[in-house]
Amino acid sequence: MTDPLKPELRLLVMLGSIAVHAEEMLDVKKGHIFDMEILKALLNSPEVKTWLKEMDKMALLPVKR
Repeated sequence: MTDPLKPELRLLVMLGSIAVHAEEMLDVKKGHIFDMEILKALLNSPEVKTWLKEMDKMALLPVKR
């Protein structure tokens, strides 16, 4: 992985998609099961998993409960 503080465009698009689908899922009127499935797929992608691991090593993410 390159520098996790300077992610590749592909990863930035995936992270942005996670944010948009999370926001849509939380919207009572617009939320859809589709958003949950897309979130699961994006969070399970190797690029996102690696990035999260690297960011966690630097203590830049919240600690999971």
